[in-house]
Amino acid sequence: MAEASSGPTVLRILLGTQLRRLRESRGISAQAAARAIRGSESKISRIELGRNAIREIDVLDLLTFYGVGPGEREQLLALAEQATRPGWWQKFNDIMPDWFQSYVGMEEAATSIRVYEPLVIPSLLQIPAYAAAVLAVCDILPGEAERHVTLRKERQRRFTEGRVRLWAIVEETALRRPIGSVQILRDQLRYLISLGQRRNLTLQIIPLGLAGHAVPSGFTLLRFAQADLPDVAYTEHLNSALYLDKRSEVDQYQLAMERLSLLAATPSQTPGILNTILDELREEPQFSS
Repeated sequence: MAEASSGPTVLRILLGTQLRRLRESRGISAQAAARAIRGSESKISRIELGRNAIREIDVLDLLTFYGVGPGEREQLLALAEQATRPGWWQKFNDIMPDWFQSYVGMEEAATSIRVYEPLVIPSLLQIPAYAAAVLAVCDILPGEAERHVTLRKERQRRFTEGRVRLWAIVEETALRRPIGSVQILRDQLRYLISLGQRRNLTLQIIPLGLAGHAVPSGFTLLRFAQADLPDVAYTEHLNSALYLDKRSEVDQYQLAMERLSLLAATPSQTPGILNTILDELREEPQFSS
């Protein structure tokens, strides 16, 4: 049984997975299940994929239709109740696009996050000033920028509390790009150096001048505690995102992460690289981007 701390997004996915397995184990079609809740096949699909909140009455009707016994019924109804509770991030829904709300919900429940970032320092490692500078070059309304920074700080909470393992691979060009100002970048690099002893962080840097690789853009891999939930690969676009959970597709991203880790400098070399960049920045004049 999943804990409520897993977050409603992941609990919905877990509930949907279990409902799909119950349906398939009984040889019931999605069309027949849809009739049982007076809905459509697309609604059953959304329920089983955890795309939308599911009404408890629909869960009850499906469990009755599937002939689920009292013990399992009680567990699944409890899971359905937990899955309808709002997550902390829902107070930011007015400034988050729909496609990103799902990611924040999954990120909140992940036990392991692996990220490759070629352009900027990963969100979970950004100081507020750097985050604000990144947001300033995006199409964020000035009145919403402060709340976006607050949202980013809230997303970082589980990492700073040591409740999620983060493995980040960053291109050195991202660490040298002064977004906002050189001083902001210096402060950001000092923060990364200060994280060097954290046991829940592995930070690797792909140095300048190395041979190229075949990974065209950044991506994130999420892993969850629940054995029923597959790893998820997430890639973000300008106005949308792609979520992959098929084993064959996720395996490609995991292989890419492994290859990038071999190309990158070792974690033990990270402090030296960061200090070298910081020393070089001290010799450069201040400017704003």
